[in-house]
Amino acid sequence: MHLVDLWLTRSLSMCLLLQSFVLLILCFLSASMCPKGCLCSHTGGLNVSCSNANLTEIPRDLPSETVLLYLDSNQITSIPNEIFKDLHQLRVLNLSKNGIEFIDEHAFKGVAETLQTLDLSDNRIKSVHKNAFNNLKARARIANNPWHCDCTLQQVLWSMASNHETANNVICKTSVLDEHAGRPFLNAANDADLCDLPKKTTDYAMLVTMFGWFTMVISYVVYYVRQNQEDARRHLEYLKSLPSRQKKPDEADDISTVV
Repeated sequence: MHLVDLWLTRSLSMCLLLQSFVLLILCFLSASMCPKGCLCSHTGGLNVSCSNANLTEIPRDLPSETVLLYLDSNQITSIPNEIFKDLHQLRVLNLSKNGIEFIDEHAFKGVAETLQTLDLSDNRIKSVHKNAFNNLKARARIANNPWHCDCTLQQVLWSMASNHETANNVICKTSVLDEHAGRPFLNAANDADLCDLPKKTTDYAMLVTMFGWFTMVISYVVYYVRQNQEDARRHLEYLKSLPSRQKKPDEADDISTVV
């Protein structure tokens, strides 16, 4: 019995030692795969924190098992196409407080379906491609950006899952309609369909063009009639100015004879 207890004690110790060794290896692997300037930890999945790391671009060596990714408070200026395509487990992406101005059309390809939270607040984004957030299921934070409110932005926001909440936090820095500048996008969209404005502008332009042509035709007709009247008047005056025809002597004799 004593031998059994001793064997169990040693087995338990070996199991604990082996478990610690495995965890040590995992931590070492995580640390070795962690991008430069970032901190990696395992808390409900791989957490990669690159906050305040003076990054000027998104690291391309992010671990594929990353679940939470913090890239906030850096100097990142753009989000390239398919930069996150291998992060199939990514649920939280924080890119706030950067200098982001450009988001490529396929920037979120590969994570649009799995992403739950996307933070793009406090950047320099004025506009995005109309397909940039296609299939995005995440709750997006895009406030505190100098948005230009137009048809493209309207299409982008209406295609997002939480469009009402997202649109309510968007303030138009500039707009296709000057009166909407400085107002929440939702108010601007309620006042006017921003995608209908180009059609109306085209209709107005066509109407003005047609009116211009009509005016030109009428002006030409009036000019033509007046010119003909002037020519006719001059011709009539010319005929009146001609001397009257004088009778010949023999014609006068013939008249006397008949009388």
